Amino acid sequence: MERVDAVSRLATLVGQDLRQLADQFNVTVWSQGNKKNKGWAGHTIERYLGLALNSSRSPNFGSWELKLVPLVARRTAVLRVKETMAITMIDPVEVVSKEFEESHLFNKLQKIVVVARIFESQADERSLVHSVASFDLDNPETYDQVKADYDLVRETIRTQGFSSLSGRMGKLVQPRTKGQGHGSTSRAFYARTGFVAHILGEGYSIPLPVTPE
Repeated sequence: MERVDAVSRLATLVGQDLRQLADQFNVTVWSQGNKKNKGWAGHTIERYLGLALNSSRSPNFGSWELKLVPLVARRTAVLRVKETMAITMIDPVEVVSKEFEESHLFNKLQKIVVVARIFESQADERSLVHSVASFDLDNPETYDQVKADYDLVRETIRTQGFSSLSGRMGKLVQPRTKGQGHGSTSRAFYARTGFVAHILGEGYSIPLPVTPE
């Protein structure tokens, strides 16, 4: 599916409840053991667009990547990005051997579509689609900073070792642990919340939609 067609189709979901769509596509949100499928919202969007579930590190629609991010409401009735956005796992051997332009990070970020949903509670009984945004890594300033963040990770792995990576690194993209528990040794590239807000094209805060009476 071409990106422009996907964006057009996804735009029709704005204001709709993803939980109802998950039920329609038989996507499990809670298992019988009361364990939550943390990726249920993303899986629902993928099913809606006709993409089979997969764990490939290549962009999931070939030439472009699909991401879904949660928004939460501040006390000031304004939405903000809830958390950082996972981009791709970090393979230390691969990162050291590849320049930024050859990396999975570049391939994932160069052309993406981000769907923002409103997170109301951990129960996820309802989650409205807020907006859909296209993003290309074509702004020179943004490109240079993401490249600098990647090069910092690359140089740190090369000179200090993989275990020296820290979530404090990177202005737009940070290397962070990924996986179950605090003892996880896996790491991934994450877009910081400010960068996610920039990708959404809404700045750092997003007006909360008015719920009809």
